[in-house]
Amino acid sequence: MKNAIKHSIPQELQQLEERIHNRSVCVGIYGLGYVGLPLALRFAEVGIKVIGFDIDQTKVQLLNSGSSYIERITPQTIQKAATQGFTATSDFSRTENVDALIICVPTPLDAHREPDLSFIINTVEAALPYMHAGQLMSLESTTWPGTTDEILAPRLHVRNLIPGKNCALVFSPEREDPGNPHYGTKDIPKVIGGTTNTCLQLGQALYRLAIQTMVPVSSTKAAEMTKLLENIHRSVNIGLVNEMKIVADKMGINIHEVIDAAATKPFGFVPYKPGPGLGGHCIPIDPYYLTWKAREYGINTRFIELAGEINHYMPHWVVGKVADALNDRGKAVKGSRILILGLAYKKNIDDTRESPAVEIMDLLQSKGAHIDYSDPHVPVFPLKRGYHFDLKSVELTKPNIANYDCLVIATDHEGFDYELLQTYAMLIVDTRGCMPKRTNVISA
Repeated sequence: MKNAIKHSIPQELQQLEERIHNRSVCVGIYGLGYVGLPLALRFAEVGIKVIGFDIDQTKVQLLNSGSSYIERITPQTIQKAATQGFTATSDFSRTENVDALIICVPTPLDAHREPDLSFIINTVEAALPYMHAGQLMSLESTTWPGTTDEILAPRLHVRNLIPGKNCALVFSPEREDPGNPHYGTKDIPKVIGGTTNTCLQLGQALYRLAIQTMVPVSSTKAAEMTKLLENIHRSVNIGLVNEMKIVADKMGINIHEVIDAAATKPFGFVPYKPGPGLGGHCIPIDPYYLTWKAREYGINTRFIELAGEINHYMPHWVVGKVADALNDRGKAVKGSRILILGLAYKKNIDDTRESPAVEIMDLLQSKGAHIDYSDPHVPVFPLKRGYHFDLKSVELTKPNIANYDCLVIATDHEGFDYELLQTYAMLIVDTRGCMPKRTNVISA
């Protein structure tokens, strides 16, 4: 296999193939967040030298001192990676020392809910002056189909770097699932598409060092679309079940009972759970990357956008349920003390990106409520664009629980003592269906 690859690639890329084959390759990971850091640690784990790049000096200093800023990654893991050759830096001139550049930076939406590629572009522009022939660039950030060919490739050309000739360019979407005990970085099959067949071969050879299964597709566009389909599939189905929840609530039907019953069908049904809205960096954002690009082709993606509207509405639905529940007890939202349980976007993790809990807090506070939160995974409210809460997590003691007019379960962490909550809370609004219905428990 080595010789087959070697003879099929241009001379300037043969040295790269050799370094990959003999495991002397140096990998640069650009963006050391929930995606980039686990990938960097995985390459280090299998003996590959890794340089991690991040513009956040605090992250760089923590990593180089053997500390971690992600709950599920222990300091011991960071320290072990350092002994295996992992180091972090904010100095992009060190790009000239890496053989592969893997870009794992955010792709948010702007104020108009349109794609914001500034993190990708800024990263490439910062690295570009130090790039040279014989390097491989891989984009992992979720984006619209065509980004790799239309945004990255032309910038490489400016440096006389031609994918497939004297450099390699691939797209291989991240598939991290924080908190999943069954699938880590190495276990999740890696979809990958190359600008040319040579690029694809080299990209697969690189990732195969750290990840068990490769899933090659015909182009970078196909790989980009694959990631969008994965997340739009979830967005649409969650939108459906959230709408069903609203209908069932009006009819006095427990939607969770219905879902459990439907899930007994051994074919043709996949259970999705409703909630207070979508969270995480992918599902609330990624569908809009496709709807934006589809307009270039004269296509209106009504189905996708409708699901987005429903999911975006859910925090407002929850706030309405809180207001109704307080009103039934002779209280107004204004002046009420409300405790949000769970700040992370899903249970048992510390990731608060796009968490609907934050939107619920903001909506309730705007109506005059006094807001606190409790989350064992998020001790201090993190810095967030557009939200300003100077808060620390409240300990769930008996007096603290009884001190609030309403508790809102936004995230069903296993670390919460639900029996204690039910015993001492005056009112609980449960958005996750994790508590049995009692006189003081309202489903939302």
